[in-house]
Amino acid sequence: MSKNTFLTDDFLLYNETAIKLYNQYAKNQPIIDYHCHLSPKDIAADRQFENLTQIWIEGDHYKWRAMRANGVDEKYITGNATDFEKFQKWAETVPKTLRNPLYHWTHLELKNYFGIEKLLNPATAEEIYIEASALLQKPDFSVKNLLRKMNVQMVGTTDDPTDDLKYHQEIQNQEFEIMVLPSFRPDKAVNIENILVFNNWINHLENVVKTKIKSYQELLIALKSRHDYFHKLGCRISDHGLDTFYGEEYSLTEVNAIFEKAIQKGHLTTNEIQKYKSAILFDLAVMDFEKGWTQQFHVGAIRNNNSKMMKAIGPDTGFDSIGDMNHAESMSKFFDKLNYNNTLTKTIVYNLNPKDNEVFAAMAANFNEGPIKGKVQYGAAWWFLDQKDGIEKQLNVLSNFGLLPNFIGMLTDSRSFLSFPRHDYFRRILCNIMGDEIEKQQLPNDLGFIGNTIIDICYKNSVHYFNFPCYVNKI
Repeated sequence: MSKNTFLTDDFLLYNETAIKLYNQYAKNQPIIDYHCHLSPKDIAADRQFENLTQIWIEGDHYKWRAMRANGVDEKYITGNATDFEKFQKWAETVPKTLRNPLYHWTHLELKNYFGIEKLLNPATAEEIYIEASALLQKPDFSVKNLLRKMNVQMVGTTDDPTDDLKYHQEIQNQEFEIMVLPSFRPDKAVNIENILVFNNWINHLENVVKTKIKSYQELLIALKSRHDYFHKLGCRISDHGLDTFYGEEYSLTEVNAIFEKAIQKGHLTTNEIQKYKSAILFDLAVMDFEKGWTQQFHVGAIRNNNSKMMKAIGPDTGFDSIGDMNHAESMSKFFDKLNYNNTLTKTIVYNLNPKDNEVFAAMAANFNEGPIKGKVQYGAAWWFLDQKDGIEKQLNVLSNFGLLPNFIGMLTDSRSFLSFPRHDYFRRILCNIMGDEIEKQQLPNDLGFIGNTIIDICYKNSVHYFNFPCYVNKI
């Protein structure tokens, strides 16, 4: 069977109330994608991808993991095979992704972007590749028009402090109606444990700020100058990818000594690393507070597990996993210190290990205060968890421990310009949960009340939560 018969208009909507909620309230809401890894260079150039492989498979470590699990040789994943050969191997893999979210996402993207409703498999691969690749040659399928097609209003990219943000400047000069704003991701300033990588980055930062960095105080001055620069270009969000939180006690003297030891390429103890990370994360959080930014913490990944492949093709290539750390005590200490010093800004925490869902949701609720609704958010299901089961669990835990109507909703966290149907996926799941509980008389049968709550979660809450510049005309 090649006809797609499962992606009907009522996909994932299992009752009449859910269907009404989705169609009347959720379906047509604009998208605020406040965290992703899209290329600002591609947006500035309004890139026209040559074929389906380039836009769909290149850089997509979700697909790469699945292809490896299906026995595909690396040549056809990150190697030198032709684009069509790589696509054929992906088409061979797709039928094996049955019940994996990739099966849903693949066919949603084919349908929503290209109007293709055939199931992707080896028999349909060539036809689908030719049809979609031909459409990608048309002006309507340039990067900017793909964003317009999905009703995107804002894109938040992820950028190193040393980035010159020239492509963001180009986009702003083009007066593109969709906001594309940088996010400040200072992981390389935090990750001091890899001495060589850390020192190479410090050298790069020195070149950018045009001054030597020989002390921790000078590092903070340099980071503050980049923080200021990002702010001028519209940045209002920082982001951190952490294995866990850090809340060690430290003195400035200790941290200075640790930093100086690191730039002299000395060996750091575990305790020294933890003290340094506690200090730098705190000081970066204070910078965010002073500018009214929102800080994000993506916590719980154990990265680059396959050292052989890390050496061969580098990071972010599909060899990361769910970590198994204990977060509660260090998270409490970190946020309590910021809160006690009245320097805790709006915060989103994302958890990667489902065993910690309740831990993160309960901890986030400890630090809420007026007048900001949902000041500390338990963020959307992330990475390995942004599938149907993970989204449902995140929504249920958030509902049990906090206030679901104040939730700021979904994001793609993606490197692909074809990933925006994930917002639709989330909206369908949300509407199905609410519709099911209305029909079971667990929620009031008031479509206006519930429907407006869904609009808030899908769109309005994020508009009001983030302090984006020049947003007055957008709402």
